[in-house]
Amino acid sequence: MQVIGLMSGTSLDGVDAAVLETDGDTVQAFGPRVTVPYAPALRQSLRDLIELQTDEDTPLLRQIEAEITQVHIEAVKTLGTQAELIGFHGQTILHVPQRRATRQIGDAAALAAATNTRIACDFRLADVAAGGQGAPLVPLFHAALTAGTPKPVLVVNIGGVANLTWIGGSPEDILACDTGPGNALLDDFMQLRSGTPIDRDGQAALAGTPNATILTQLLQDPYFAQSAPKSLDRQHFAAALAAVSQLSTADGAATLAAFTAGAIAKTRLPAPPRQVLVTGGGRNNPAIMAALAAAFPVPVSPVEAVGWDGDALEAQCFGFLAVRVLRGLPLSLPGTTGVPRPMPGGRIVAP
Repeated sequence: MQVIGLMSGTSLDGVDAAVLETDGDTVQAFGPRVTVPYAPALRQSLRDLIELQTDEDTPLLRQIEAEITQVHIEAVKTLGTQAELIGFHGQTILHVPQRRATRQIGDAAALAAATNTRIACDFRLADVAAGGQGAPLVPLFHAALTAGTPKPVLVVNIGGVANLTWIGGSPEDILACDTGPGNALLDDFMQLRSGTPIDRDGQAALAGTPNATILTQLLQDPYFAQSAPKSLDRQHFAAALAAVSQLSTADGAATLAAFTAGAIAKTRLPAPPRQVLVTGGGRNNPAIMAALAAAFPVPVSPVEAVGWDGDALEAQCFGFLAVRVLRGLPLSLPGTTGVPRPMPGGRIVAP
């Protein structure tokens, strides 16, 4: 099927949309992609909403949901590509699997009506309801993409939260988890210090030196002692901003970049990978990439090195998963989210 995948991640930077051809097991071809950024006011509203750590349906939430949906509609129309199905992840505002709670906002019915296309949505709900972590959901897509790659291989996605997929020699030999902070802490720190939403090209982090004492403290968070699968909410490490508040901008950025890489490297894997492929916005930060290269004794490369598009990968994933929703195939496995059995999920909304 020709499908469109939509993703707005924990970095809160906007909506990625991508076209691909897939049967939900393999990927035949990739099509165009676009990114439609959130307006600064919407991004700030989302930050404020997420900090409330509630999914109560207030007038403010409904207003933000309508604005979010409109950006997704704009992304689909900007692509200008006809599709048989759209995978609509929505924007996560709450993810606490220990309480069997996860909430992604976005009006699937409005998106279906505006695009005259079937929508697959609610990808995480069944997994969380069954006791799974509900995240990450990209591992089965990573496994499809690495079908011909020497194993084991490690795919690291550094978005707002970072996650990894370790893929062994068989289709079921997959382990995945959220590793810790991705770009979210560094983005928030730069916003507070400079009014810019990111550490562009890692300039601040490269100019500084990680504070070893603070870094050691941050890496002692109890989360890192948990075994995979495990997942995080964007706000889990928010206290780290206070920990680096007395540092210079450069040293604070360097410490948070090192925290992201250190958390990834600290994750226990079934066997050492033969290569590490990095996707997500974090692959564009040379400070994070250098720290990862120092932590792994194997090649660490952006996913473009194997012909993937790291800016489109998560959106492509939800197009892939949309077909799996339509076919009733599992979206998650015991080794990816801790769910008790391979778990189908999602629902289809007709226009």
